[in-house]
Amino acid sequence: MKVYNTMSGRKEEFKPVVEGKVGMYVCGPTVYDFGHLGHGRAAVSFDVIRKYLIYKGYEVKFVTNYTDIDDRMITRAELMKISVKELAEKIMPEYDHDYGALGVMKGDYQPKATDYIDEIVALIKKLEENGFIYAISDGIYFDVMKFEDYGKLSKQKLDELRGGARVELNVEKRNPQDFVVWKFAKPGEPKWDSPWGEGRPGWHIECSAMSWKLLGESFDIHGGGADLMFPHHECEIAQSEGAFDVPFVRYWMYNGFVRIDNEKMSKSLNNFFTLRDIFKEFDPMAVRYLFLQTHYRSPIDFSKNQLEQAENSLDRIHDFMRRLKSFKLFGQDHNENEFEKFLSSIKASFEAGMDDDFETPKALAACFDLVKELNKRMDGGDLSNRSKKKALVLIASFDSVLGIFVKPEGEAVDDEIDALIKEREAARGNRDFKRSDEIWDLLMSKGIVLEDTPQGTVWKRRS
Repeated sequence: MKVYNTMSGRKEEFKPVVEGKVGMYVCGPTVYDFGHLGHGRAAVSFDVIRKYLIYKGYEVKFVTNYTDIDDRMITRAELMKISVKELAEKIMPEYDHDYGALGVMKGDYQPKATDYIDEIVALIKKLEENGFIYAISDGIYFDVMKFEDYGKLSKQKLDELRGGARVELNVEKRNPQDFVVWKFAKPGEPKWDSPWGEGRPGWHIECSAMSWKLLGESFDIHGGGADLMFPHHECEIAQSEGAFDVPFVRYWMYNGFVRIDNEKMSKSLNNFFTLRDIFKEFDPMAVRYLFLQTHYRSPIDFSKNQLEQAENSLDRIHDFMRRLKSFKLFGQDHNENEFEKFLSSIKASFEAGMDDDFETPKALAACFDLVKELNKRMDGGDLSNRSKKKALVLIASFDSVLGIFVKPEGEAVDDEIDALIKEREAARGNRDFKRSDEIWDLLMSKGIVLEDTPQGTVWKRRS
C-alpha cells in the first residue's frame, strides 16, 4: 500500500511505527460555528482512509480533536452573551450530528483542548528546558530560529516565509514567524494557572499536547485540510520535535479544497454553505458519495447540479441493493467457479485502487463493474442463492470502507415497505384485488414504484 506523504512530496510504501498498528491524528474544528462543506470533506476523506486501514487488518487508534478555546471562540461567545464553555457545548453536538449523517465513524478519542491543560503546560516546560521559548508582555513564544528545520513541511525557507492564517504581528517578537504557546490572561477571558502566569494555550500547542498524550511522541499519520499545513502543522512539528527530539509524524496527509462553481468557498464571496443547510435540501449520503468521486487530495468542485446527480446515482445503488437482496433464482444454476473468479478480480481491482493512495474513484469503478455484472445475471436469471450471498459479503466489505451501498437508518423504513409488499402478494394470492390495489396506491403516494418480476415484486423510489 502506497501513501502520498506531503513531507517527502511523493508516494511511499506504508510502514507504521509499530507493525500492525496505526496511530492517526486528524485536526478537528474550532467549535465557534456550524460545520461547513470543507469540514465535511476532511471528515469523509479521513474516515475512508481510516476504514480502509481497518479493512486491511490494521488496529487503528484514531484521534480527532475539538478546539474549544481560541480568539474566535472568545469573540463569538461575547457576541452571544454566553461563556466559551457554553458555546463549545452548543456547537460540538452539531458536528457530531452532521458527521454522523455523512456516515463518519466517531473517533476513538475526541479530545477537547481545555481538558488537556496539564499536558499543554508540561509540554511547554519541556520546550523551556530545551531553550525554545521566551517571554514578552502578552505571553510565551516559540523562537523559530532555534528550530533549524522550521518550514520543512511546507517547503519554505525561514527568511522567505510568507504570512499565513493566525500569524500574529507583534513588534516585541524576536522573529515575525514566532508563535505563541501561552497567552497571558486578559480581563474576562478564560484562564488557567501555569508557571509563567495565568493564561490560556496558543492554538498550535493544543494539538501537539493532545497527540503526545494519546498517541505518543511519534505516530503514523497526521491529517487535515491543506490550509493547516502552514502555519499550524509547521508549528506542531517545531514544538513536538523541539520537546522530544524524535521524528513527530511519519506521513503527512491533506485533503483538497472545496470549490463552489469553480471558485474557492469563502464567506466574502457569498458562496459559503454549512452542512446543515445542504442537508435540508439533499441526502447527506449524496454529499459523501460526491466527495468519494474525487481523489481526496484533489480539489473538488461542488454545485447543486452535481449533488442532484449524486443523489440520483445513490438512489440507483440502493434500488440495486434491494433488488439483489430479494432476488431468487428460478431455473438453471450458473457456473459458480467462474463467478468466484470474477468476484476475486473485482476485489483485486478495488484493493488496487485503494492501495494506490486511497484512490476512491478507482475503487468505485470496481464496485460498479460488480453492479453491472450482477444486474446482467439477475436479468438472465443466472445468479444462484449461494453466489448472491458471496456477492453480498463482498459488497459489505467494500461498504465498510465507502459507506454508500446501505442507506444509514433506512432499514426500518425498508422493512415497512417489504412488509406491505408481502401483504399485497398475499392479497393477490387470495384474489383480494381491492386490498392489493390499496397497497399499490399507498406505496405510490409515498413515492415507491413496484415492479412485478418472475423473481417476485421489487421496488424503488420514484426519481
